[in-house]
Amino acid sequence: MRFGIVSPVVFRPAGLWNAWEAEAGPADLVRIAEAADRLGYHHLTCSEHVAVPARIAARAGGTYWDPLATLSFLAARTTTIRLATHVLVLGYHHPLAIAKRYGTLDLLSGGRVVLGVGVGSLQAEFDLLGAEFEGRGAAADDAIRALRAAWGRPLPVYQGTHYKFRDFLVDPHAPREHVPVWIGGYTPRSLRRAVELGDAWVPFGLPPERIADMLAAVDRPDGFEVVLSPPPLDPIGDPDGTRREIQALEEAGATMLNVVLRHRDAGHCVEQLDALRQLREDADWTVQDAA
Repeated sequence: MRFGIVSPVVFRPAGLWNAWEAEAGPADLVRIAEAADRLGYHHLTCSEHVAVPARIAARAGGTYWDPLATLSFLAARTTTIRLATHVLVLGYHHPLAIAKRYGTLDLLSGGRVVLGVGVGSLQAEFDLLGAEFEGRGAAADDAIRALRAAWGRPLPVYQGTHYKFRDFLVDPHAPREHVPVWIGGYTPRSLRRAVELGDAWVPFGLPPERIADMLAAVDRPDGFEVVLSPPPLDPIGDPDGTRREIQALEEAGATMLNVVLRHRDAGHCVEQLDALRQLREDADWTVQDAA
């Protein structure tokens, strides 16, 4: 099982961040990203919201650093760790815009982009951006197919239900014609979408028992990833509890983890990353593996 990190500082949902992160800055983020890279973690993440209604920000979280700017910045300070959008809201972007922007990042980073994508659920933000909320699921399915057709190709061709393009040059573009596409969500439909159109399912807000039941109801292709998130872990202060949480998700079907850690500052976060790596030496876990 491989391990990535939900990047601290850039994403602060209720209950999943540490108080010091409110005052942290780019230097702290770089220190943690460089350590995760050095220690062999599979990926780091950055999520997307353009603007969150103030009335729900305290409950749902209001801090979301822009993923393209943030991951581009971190790409220049790391060497092997993957750069995962977790997640882009498909309805906010034309597929060719994603292919161009993140394909350029893929080129600059040496093929390290992972496209985590989702349908989106915040209608107020859709309305703010002039994006269509109704029918967003079908539009997202077509967007994923369009992305597959466009990624890494200078003259992409696609004709679908919502998007079509041909005779447009996309230059630069990604250096490869396949990018891992991870599908976020918590419904059976999101899992079916991931199995049919993606390379991984990244659920949230579901207990391990429910995840296991949902996975048992579908036939997953070879190599399909299940990327699960344990509660915030404290491998230094509670190594036994950390092992139990990881074991529960492995039994539920996880092939990879998005880890959130408890920490007091950037230095302590680095220590926790190292401690988690040390714990895996006593178990059948693998921190790094092939893409």
